[in-house]
Amino acid sequence: MSDELVPVDLWERVAPLLPPRPPRRHRYPGRLPSDDRAALRGIVYVLCKGVSWRDVPAERTGCSGVTAWRRLRDWTEAGVWPRLHEVLLAELRVAGLLEMDDAAIDGSHVRALKRGDHTGPSPVDRGRPGSKHHLIVDRHGTPLAVTLTGGNRHDVTQLLPLLDAIPPVRGLRGRPRRRPRRLFADRGYDFDKYRRLLRRRGIAPRIARRGVTHGSGLGKIRWVVERTFAWLHQFKRLRIRYEIRTDLHHSLLQLACSIICLRRLRTSF
Repeated sequence: MSDELVPVDLWERVAPLLPPRPPRRHRYPGRLPSDDRAALRGIVYVLCKGVSWRDVPAERTGCSGVTAWRRLRDWTEAGVWPRLHEVLLAELRVAGLLEMDDAAIDGSHVRALKRGDHTGPSPVDRGRPGSKHHLIVDRHGTPLAVTLTGGNRHDVTQLLPLLDAIPPVRGLRGRPRRRPRRLFADRGYDFDKYRRLLRRRGIAPRIARRGVTHGSGLGKIRWVVERTFAWLHQFKRLRIRYEIRTDLHHSLLQLACSIICLRRLRTSF
């Protein structure tokens, strides 16, 4: 079985985080459960290719799409994906590849074909149902946290929730790192109320002003978040929201962020 979808370095970080399986019954034990690595292979296949769960090729992944979906559900409920992201951020910090002094924030619309929670009429898609991905990244574009809201929610409403969603980044001696020193954002976040709230947290706001001509120079730092969105949307399952359950779509977002972190970590070897 090819492991191009789940390379060794990804599996070595996921495996210790998986919940233990329930013991099999002695009487009528039933069919042997599919291998966890095969299930992860099916999840990553859907994430990368954008196919429906029923179209997952069992001969390539080693499990059916239904099994992969069930493992995604179970591992989501067990909190596997945020812990995986936290582990990789810590490794990046140890390797000196994480620069959290400067962070950038932005949001991106996606269409939601099956509606569900955290959807709403998208103002950039003729009022069709949509969701919004909200992302905060470090100076290099490494994703620090991602949230999901309805397509009609204003970007600024997720400024503080995104900061709160940054996990405690360990890896070095001393207190874990949880907040940047400077936050860069576009004109959609131009509200004095939120500038004051950022300063109370010890974060210097670097937010473009509305009504001011372009040329502030903030784009020299802020462009990295737009590039990270381009990386995220290379995972075809994230270009359009197909999952009705919000937690499952958010889990796929977190898994994609972890894969991006792992790709950056490979540059240190």
